Amino acid sequence: MLLELDNVGKSYVNGTQQVRAVDGVSLSIDAGEFVAVRGPSGCGKTTLLLMAGGLLSPDQGRVALSGEDLYEIAAGQRAAFRATHVGFVFQQFHLVPYLSVQDNVLVPSVSGTSPPTAVRQRASELISRFGLDQRRDHVPAALSTGERQRAALARALLNQPSVLLADEPTGNLDRENSEIVLNHLRAFAAGGGAVLLVSHDDQAIGFADRKIDLQDGRIAGRES
Repeated sequence: MLLELDNVGKSYVNGTQQVRAVDGVSLSIDAGEFVAVRGPSGCGKTTLLLMAGGLLSPDQGRVALSGEDLYEIAAGQRAAFRATHVGFVFQQFHLVPYLSVQDNVLVPSVSGTSPPTAVRQRASELISRFGLDQRRDHVPAALSTGERQRAALARALLNQPSVLLADEPTGNLDRENSEIVLNHLRAFAAGGGAVLLVSHDDQAIGFADRKIDLQDGRIAGRES
């Protein structure tokens, strides 16, 4: 398995109460799979995704990526490991506002190990693949929302990750741009990667090979 979550859980303190955001969730994703977790806002989808990507330590359970226990790796080494194995795509894009498309796509190379020339060549190829040739020198404010998400997706792919984690990637997009992004995610899985998407968007969920329903932090159903 490329990505495996075994009985993971996470709690938060809200005032004087402890809230169980994720409660004993187990799932696994292999190469070539596109898996979607669906559920209403507040059901624990984003918390689950952050734990899967090594950004949020679980209170219980184990997260393994390419056979490595993510949270047994020292924090500094985990960041480097994550940078070369995982790509993230978020609803809000998280592009650096003062950087061009070209430089935004190159941001992950700070943690990468490839020669700069090879990295720049790959960034240029990704920009072309996502139809942003005429926008490579533009800052995010000069882009449409669809172009911003395509730039974010190109950035996520720069270090050739084995897993893509997508948090409501179509949340700010119209139907046409949503379909473009979702087709790219599906193509990534078809090429041997693994995709874990969390969303409440039926269009996005429909692109997945497997669907998992999350309710109150627990798996409430599975659909192939």
